[in-house]
Amino acid sequence: MSSHHSLDNRFALARYRDGDTTRLGLAAGDRIRPLDADDLGAEDLNAFLAEGEAGWERISALVDADGPWRPLADVVLTAPVEPRQVLQTGANYRQHVIELVASGLSTNTDATPEEARERAAQLMDDRAANGEPYFFIGLPTCVVGDDVPLTLPASSETHDWEVELAIVIGREAFRVSRDDAADHIAGYTIVNDISTREFTFRKDMKEIGSDWYRSKNSPGFLPTGPFLVPAQLIDGANAHVRLDLNGETMQDASTSDLLFDIPALISAASQTHPLLPGDLLLTGSPAGNGQHWKRFLRDGDVMTGSIAGLGTQVVRCVAEDKEETQ
Repeated sequence: MSSHHSLDNRFALARYRDGDTTRLGLAAGDRIRPLDADDLGAEDLNAFLAEGEAGWERISALVDADGPWRPLADVVLTAPVEPRQVLQTGANYRQHVIELVASGLSTNTDATPEEARERAAQLMDDRAANGEPYFFIGLPTCVVGDDVPLTLPASSETHDWEVELAIVIGREAFRVSRDDAADHIAGYTIVNDISTREFTFRKDMKEIGSDWYRSKNSPGFLPTGPFLVPAQLIDGANAHVRLDLNGETMQDASTSDLLFDIPALISAASQTHPLLPGDLLLTGSPAGNGQHWKRFLRDGDVMTGSIAGLGTQVVRCVAEDKEETQ
């Protein structure tokens, strides 16, 4: 067995397959070592994340220590987190939303494309100043590692990609302020928030609006990882996010273009319900998804998602066997 993963950071947590079980490990460079409850100082991953920085300091001491290290290439990594809750953020990259809004404005008015873009930019700046983030809920059971091929349901041919920086919650966050939000971030990972576009809006009753459950929650629709990197090793406000499809760059942006930044997202999401240790809060996806390119996912496609400091996620797509759906 070989792995395509390498870590472009000092250390991270990862989970890997060991026979029929999944083990938690400490990754550093091109090596990984198992972590048990004694190493963690906690009974499991989420209990460890609840501790905040003290836990990371304990773990970081093991990076240069002797121990049962083995090459990363010898193990199969899977999703590095076990969230109880997943929150997704919609329409949160300024340039992406400007393009979306402008395309609608330019078809519905006499405005030139430049005027439509300028008007869209004004709308976005007003939303950032006076609006609120837009959240929806994902199923934690959709979280998988990139060791699992992405099965494209036969029910549609409009499956789309959305690479995103995902916040992993540390200490429980309930009704926290923007200023206190950073104290509740354990770390970051990569998520590809797969969506089936034709199911996003209800056709039987348009007034209902979006059907995020159906469009985003097919099995395996949240490829996650491969690494969980501690917050202090990532500049979440200025992270380079990129997705290549079969070697061609489709999404390429920086989190500096977020309409609502990471503290704003955590604060807003925590006003309704507590965010628990290990939960995922997705920050939104930049321009360049399949809908934009008029090219959706097909059997045999390979998506390579990368975020600086978080490594690279490689997801292979396979068509669902139509006979199995009969």
